[in-house]
Amino acid sequence: MTDEPALLRARGIAKRYGSVVALRSVDLTVEPGEIHALLGANGAGKSTLVKVLAGVIRADAGSIELSGEPIHPRKPADALRSGLATVFQDPALIPDLTIERNLRLTGVEPARVREGLEGMGLGGLDFDAIAKEVPLPILRVLDLARALVHDPQLLMLDEITAALPADLAERVFIAMFERRDRGRSVLFITHRLAEVLRVCTRATILRDGRDVAAIVPGEGGEGRLVEAMLGEVAATAAEASRAEPRIAEERVVVEARDLTSRDYLRGVSLRLRAGEILGLVALEGQGQDRLFDVLAGDRPSDGGELLVGGTPVRPRSPYDAIARGVVLIPSDRAQALLPQRSVRENLASALYNRVGRWFSLLRDEERRVDGVIDRLTIDTRAQRQARRLSGGNQQKLAVGRWLAAGFEALLCFDPTRGIDIHTKDQIYGLLRELSAEGAAILYYTSELAEIPLICDRVLVMYDGRIVHEQDAASADEAMLLGAAHGLQGVGS
Repeated sequence: MTDEPALLRARGIAKRYGSVVALRSVDLTVEPGEIHALLGANGAGKSTLVKVLAGVIRADAGSIELSGEPIHPRKPADALRSGLATVFQDPALIPDLTIERNLRLTGVEPARVREGLEGMGLGGLDFDAIAKEVPLPILRVLDLARALVHDPQLLMLDEITAALPADLAERVFIAMFERRDRGRSVLFITHRLAEVLRVCTRATILRDGRDVAAIVPGEGGEGRLVEAMLGEVAATAAEASRAEPRIAEERVVVEARDLTSRDYLRGVSLRLRAGEILGLVALEGQGQDRLFDVLAGDRPSDGGELLVGGTPVRPRSPYDAIARGVVLIPSDRAQALLPQRSVRENLASALYNRVGRWFSLLRDEERRVDGVIDRLTIDTRAQRQARRLSGGNQQKLAVGRWLAAGFEALLCFDPTRGIDIHTKDQIYGLLRELSAEGAAILYYTSELAEIPLICDRVLVMYDGRIVHEQDAASADEAMLLGAAHGLQGVGS
């Protein structure tokens, strides 16, 4: 034992928003030189606690000590001066400004950030690029490099790996290990329990706004962590079985033939059939986001052909794709929701794409919306504004609005990013139900372990091309990762 005080000690932290209690009374202790996991289901209070520690919001009660000294962060700058730096779930950048302008606005020298990126193998980032044009995974690593410039005593990472493919996540882990080896500490929020078992020495579990357990992750494995997170909820999600093989219908709902788009797509062909979930795997920057943009009508293709229901189409906007029954669920929930509007308004919004249908839909809206709320068990306690919901319930809204409106093909781009195991299991079950009812689903995921759990077939993209295809039931992570790196002969 040592007389050295804990690096961080928070006691009795409480926070509520009106009738919604986000934190009831949370204690958290982080020791010097450790990577400490903060775990819990969506809505457990993890992000709220981090925002209190970071000075973004003020707690209603409780105290915070850093190295034995009380601190009272009233704004992020206070926390930063005390030695706490945070990488939040969403990039802390103004979308319409360049990367360099964003960095200078926060008082960070761009040259130092570039040096940090170079240390992570990402020195080629163009700092004159507009932030909204930079892929989300790169923005997440950029936020990390910016935080590391301050060399904080405690680095708090809120779901940083949720948006990252395996190669970029590995670079984050290396940065975390380097800090640990220098006696610094990391508070790590993630829903990927394999990451916790690999990198964390201790874990604090939150449930319903309280800390309910402090666990050494390696003692008991994923099962013990899930049991602590979910309480009486069955912990079967961690041991989810592989999807039962099914035969899709012969009817092709969406077909791409040699699609090209600048340097992003280099002749992509695929056939998405009714009644199947077609998985897609790729490392960052291999063209998967551009493929989804083209299929969803957000960007035109430069060449090739796109068919929906056997008919050639050239969607000029997402509205054109939606009108043909092809709809998108993006990984960034903020793109899919009206954050200031209520749960019911968000669920009903997709019903009114055609003005001529408004009057008939007004009569039917309540029944449809109520049916979706019941089917997805959406938490409506904070229904005045969607932004008040947990990440998992926000994602349910993103899916639910298309359940209310109807669709033929569902394009899911990393739909379970940053949500807890129980909610993931619900979404898996829902998508399997929809495919059994005849829906065609294209499912990109950055978590390779999801492929055999939910998909029927899987495609792998590399350098803007489809380089591998196989039945999902026979796929394993090593095989998929090898193909994603462009290795030849994988799976043969």
